[in-house]
Amino acid sequence: MNKTIPAHHVRIKRAYESAAREDGERILVDRLWPRGLSKDTLALAAWDKDLSPSSELRQWFNHDSARWDEFRRRYAAELRPHAERFDALRERARKGVVTLVYSSREPHINNAVALREFLLSPRGLDAGP
Repeated sequence: MNKTIPAHHVRIKRAYESAAREDGERILVDRLWPRGLSKDTLALAAWDKDLSPSSELRQWFNHDSARWDEFRRRYAAELRPHAERFDALRERARKGVVTLVYSSREPHINNAVALREFLLSPRGLDAGP
């Protein structure tokens, strides 16, 4: 079985952007539900809290670009105990398009960006800064 995931199979999208057919399976990867949005509006295939950073890590990071590399390292460490959830997401992405849905206002340094990097890397959760 081919273990690589085509980059176009893993997309990221802010929860406040409209869902689209090309999003494929939409998976919310935040611990908290996005404010003001209904379940129908998000059009999710799943909400996987186990794939989100802990509240403590999220608060420590606070989208500070100086902490980005360390955030990615700590986030990967938090995901390792949930390897079965991560592997299930990788399998979904091998089969078709998945969109990692996040609510952060920061489009370039957030957990969905880091999670996409881990999914696309042959090293998985061992991919690091």
